[in-house]
Amino acid sequence: MKNNLLLGLAITTLLINACSTDDTAAINITDNSIINNNNGGTTTSGGDEIAISAAEYSSDLVLEAGNTYSISGPVIMADGANLIIGEGVTVKAVATGADVYIAISQGAKIIANGTAANPIVMTSGASNPSAGDWGGLIILGKAPINSVTSGATSTSEIGSLPYGGTESSDSSGIIRYVRVEYSGGAADGSSENNGFSFYGVGAGTTVDYIQAYEGADDGIEFFGGNVEVNHAVVINCQDDSIDWTEGFTGKVTNAYVKHGADHDKGFECDGYNTDIGNLSSPKFWSKPTVADVIIVGLGSSTGNEAIRLRAGTQGIFNNILIEGFAEGFDLDGDAGASSDNPTGTGVINGDLNVTNVTFTDVTVQLKNDTGDTFADADFITGIGNATGTDYATWGASWTVGN
Repeated sequence: MKNNLLLGLAITTLLINACSTDDTAAINITDNSIINNNNGGTTTSGGDEIAISAAEYSSDLVLEAGNTYSISGPVIMADGANLIIGEGVTVKAVATGADVYIAISQGAKIIANGTAANPIVMTSGASNPSAGDWGGLIILGKAPINSVTSGATSTSEIGSLPYGGTESSDSSGIIRYVRVEYSGGAADGSSENNGFSFYGVGAGTTVDYIQAYEGADDGIEFFGGNVEVNHAVVINCQDDSIDWTEGFTGKVTNAYVKHGADHDKGFECDGYNTDIGNLSSPKFWSKPTVADVIIVGLGSSTGNEAIRLRAGTQGIFNNILIEGFAEGFDLDGDAGASSDNPTGTGVINGDLNVTNVTFTDVTVQLKNDTGDTFADADFITGIGNATGTDYATWGASWTVGN
């Protein structure tokens, strides 16, 4: 059921079309001081925050520009429903960890249109927020993944929601000028949320100007799919800043990564999920295009790696500036094209390479642990030519933690 939004002269009316899976009635919130509860799917509001019930929504949920909302459990958009978020919206999550998140299911869409002046912020509601306070934003699409047989679906680490398929041009909506803070709540040692989790997300999805800040796990992780992400910022995330696996073949362009005291890799790149296997037929590997990137570490004496390439990943890198790492690129794998982890074969065949890279305070530019023999020049060309990305310009005003 879908209601119309009416604006009176004295009262601003917010309509939230919220139907949970048991088809309960929609809820109308008429101002910021009333509780209006209609047969379940409860949504309440009070003070300066409007509470959104933990539920699976089968019709549109509209968050109006400039308002502040709160969530205390999973908010899941079902197939056919849209989560529509206006500019300047703040969503505050109760700081109980992995069980609080926003998920856009296969067939649903998020329309999150922030601006540089008024970004959309998803953050912890704690008075003293910290990494891991809540889950983060999960997007699930219908694009190919290599952790299943052709056309099948897998399920997400958090929420066990389906993703993957055969629709490379699938659209999960628009994410523009969105910042996710203090995310990465862990359900257990192997199931952890990220800032942005892109599960099988297709190229029809628009992702432009996003930031993951102070997360307990990865900032941005791609589980297959071929979504293209432009203007991505990851600052102070405690695991890998940008991570891909399960056959990701999209693009990452204009990215800025900055490490905090607790961190792992700048990029961690897997050709497939080694806990599951490369089950695609015909078999394919991760092979994204990555361009115009700055990765800032804590100095070469700290013993860290900027970019780890492993498990047969391929990828085409261009204009990469790396500063303050013991190792620039660390390649891991097994020898031979028929091996389970043919990372070196990708270099030999021209499917994994870097053009134009600048190293500043980097001790080892390339470490080859693939088992295959190749010259450094087979992997890296144009050393000293990279300028990275103009983060100071495009990241101004809407990002934090600089």
